[in-house]
Amino acid sequence: MRELVYYVAVSLDGYIAGPDGEFDGFLMEGDHMEAQNARFGDAVPTDAAAALGIDQSGGSFDTVLMGWNTYAVGLPMGATSPYRHLDQIVFTRSHLDDDLGERPNLVVTDEDPLAVVQRLKSEEGGAIWLCGGGQLATQLLGEIDRLVLKRQPMLFGSGIPLFAPGAYDPQRFDAVETTAYESGVVISEYVRRAG
Repeated sequence: MRELVYYVAVSLDGYIAGPDGEFDGFLMEGDHMEAQNARFGDAVPTDAAAALGIDQSGGSFDTVLMGWNTYAVGLPMGATSPYRHLDQIVFTRSHLDDDLGERPNLVVTDEDPLAVVQRLKSEEGGAIWLCGGGQLATQLLGEIDRLVLKRQPMLFGSGIPLFAPGAYDPQRFDAVETTAYESGVVISEYVRRAG
């Protein structure tokens, strides 16, 4: 069965973006990047990977899921299909009719994210990357099989949380691996506890 992997950068105070959706404070240089790109090169936007010489052929993901706000970050730069090497699904209720121009391998839908993930998991394929945001992650919490958190040595103070606040049952994950880098970034991986 395919795994749903929430692979995301997060501040020390638990935010995946600042109050206005900004994420430019996250470290994009440092010793953590080589290891990160070696293992998760398929999570780098297609054009950026090509410019940086990152091999995306052996990645574990074949699908990426995004909420509209996460997807829309690249629109001002003309990135209408940022991860075109993957099947991209963007969830929205209000932007279905937006004219995005050409968008290879990208579907914009108002389908229930939970139903979509359950369908994807029943199909053959690679892992499914949950790119963001916090609201979508909360909707899919019960389906997340693996968390890979890139904890950044910074505080936002407020912003978009890793998971949206709300009432949900506690979810237990077991630590798999944690690697601390000289940059201050700590990458921690967890898998859902069985049973």
